[in-house]
Amino acid sequence: MTSIGGAEMVDWNLAVATATRLVRPGPEISREEAREVVAELRRHAKAAEEHVRSFTRMIPEGTEPEDTPVLVVDRAGWIKANVAGFRELLRPLLGKMQDRRAGGPGGAVLGAVGGKVTGVEVGMLLSFLASRVLGQYETFAPATRELPASADGGGRLLLVAPNIVHVERELDVDPHDFRLWVALHEETHRTQFTAVPWLRDHLQGEIQSFLDETDIDPMTVLERLREAAQSLAGGRPEGEEGEDGGRSLVELVQTPAQREILGRLTAVMSLLEGHADYVMDGVGPEVVSSVGEIREKFQQRRARGAGRLDQALRKLLGLDAKLRQYRDGEQFVRAVVDEVGMDGFNRVWTSPNTLPTKAEIAKPADWIARVHRKAES
Repeated sequence: MTSIGGAEMVDWNLAVATATRLVRPGPEISREEAREVVAELRRHAKAAEEHVRSFTRMIPEGTEPEDTPVLVVDRAGWIKANVAGFRELLRPLLGKMQDRRAGGPGGAVLGAVGGKVTGVEVGMLLSFLASRVLGQYETFAPATRELPASADGGGRLLLVAPNIVHVERELDVDPHDFRLWVALHEETHRTQFTAVPWLRDHLQGEIQSFLDETDIDPMTVLERLREAAQSLAGGRPEGEEGEDGGRSLVELVQTPAQREILGRLTAVMSLLEGHADYVMDGVGPEVVSSVGEIREKFQQRRARGAGRLDQALRKLLGLDAKLRQYRDGEQFVRAVVDEVGMDGFNRVWTSPNTLPTKAEIAKPADWIARVHRKAES
């Protein structure tokens, strides 16, 4: 548990227990088939490493970046891994909330609600997400007894086996091709952070700056957590929106300084997600024969979600913004590579100053003009 000043802001153990209890069961699969899926995903992760390195040319020949573990997990394993990361990343924010809690009406109610109720609500949201994530590169991943991470305390690749099997069945695509296709996307994220040593620290610094600027009313956070949890429990009518117009949790706590930071974070995340989509499709035709069918069906699935309740939750949690990041970022990467080639695109990894701005994501020619023409003049 996270304990600040003797008071538990979030009962993380209860969050794990709640999410594990409520998460939907995975697809029906025999023990032997499950072992085969896990073994194949591990093989694909290894194969994807070579494919991605060759295609992206981010890692010079003869160099070997720091290794990070690849873990094939079930939904409960994904929950435990993410709670460990959340605890570390949110520690400064929880400290600030504790300071606000010491006095004032918001803090008094938070004290009454207690860390256990908050833990249950966080657990309900994690149970929703745990059945949807196919894979994830955990950038800020403290090592635990069950979940190893890289030596510097961050970095591990998770592939969520039951979710991958569920989606490949739902889309009715070749399972072996789909598993490799997913591994290509997630391996691209691992390559991004292992090949660009400054990227992790830069991203962490931006996130911490965002949290440091938070002038947050604990009641606001509790209310939004409760709205999301009630939606999952059926306590809030589908499609119902409050006076805020259905804005996400992140949008509701922004200050002017945070909006500026969030713009930079959005640009970086669009770049990372779009680059991963571009690479998985670029490598695809060489090693995934049915990549065209997989991409078409997967895009349709992304667009439609799983109904009104799913769409409402995606909006509240800000997941709809993530879907836009895939699309906008992929268009940016494709436009830049078409214009200046892969090596020209790779200048984006030179330093934080060469990362695209949010405006440049929408106008790749502006990034090319700033980074390439300025360097050549």
